[in-house]
Amino acid sequence: MSLQAKQINPNIGAVIEGIDLNHADTPLLLKIKQALLQHQVIFFRKQALSAQSQVRLAKTFGTLHIHPIYPAMEEAPEVIVLDSHRQDLRDNDLWHTDVTFSQTPPLGCVLQAIKIPEFGGDTLWASGTAAFNALSEDLKQQLRGLTATHDIRKSFPLERFGATAADRERLENSFRKNPPVVHPVVRTHPETGAEVLFVNEGFTTHINELNAQESDALLTFLFEHAVKEEFHLRWKWQEGDVAIWDNRCTQHKALFDYGDAHRIMHRATVNGSVPFYKAAS
Repeated sequence: MSLQAKQINPNIGAVIEGIDLNHADTPLLLKIKQALLQHQVIFFRKQALSAQSQVRLAKTFGTLHIHPIYPAMEEAPEVIVLDSHRQDLRDNDLWHTDVTFSQTPPLGCVLQAIKIPEFGGDTLWASGTAAFNALSEDLKQQLRGLTATHDIRKSFPLERFGATAADRERLENSFRKNPPVVHPVVRTHPETGAEVLFVNEGFTTHINELNAQESDALLTFLFEHAVKEEFHLRWKWQEGDVAIWDNRCTQHKALFDYGDAHRIMHRATVNGSVPFYKAAS
């Protein structure tokens, strides 16, 4: 079976039609993997996956991550529940790459729309490969030799996520388990070999080889550059939609522009590997 992938823009994204992910067999899943490598984020309409089906789909990409902060489904602990009536989701309204505060940030995610507001709640994805490729050759060369620190505390501050004693204890425990980590500013995609700009506003705190002023100035530029309109897409959700994205080469931002309306998303996250940079031969 061939995939009908409709490209969204030249740098990122495709919609795949005519697929029921509940019944995808191994050959089809391999084609979906290839489409993900090509397009970085792919979308499927009208899927309505069960929790078990979502876990099964996500496991075709690798083992699954258990998030240290967000609640999970009782019947599927690998699937976290992002519920605007149960949690403060404002931190998702910020460009970020998931869990880069880990030594092994996720490979990717499978996200399903369960309940969507009548207005708002779109998600944007940006391509780190397109962003890097658009830089000047001099800046590319400078960035290839740099590393940056990523810290969970930047997006999960105690004052917002420690409302109760139990919340504070859970958060402090997460901080102890996830001390700041160092990643290359430019990582090599482990499957495609592409160079990826790998800093994000959600978790990157400073560039280690620069002083504070230089680091802040460069990160401010890179944060803004990485998410320019030509590098990103905007997805308007419908209930039952499924998005799969490659977390190794993208950033995303879930808009919190729907006030008190109810928005529920289910997400399964695929474990990744240690980011590295390998110079092209």
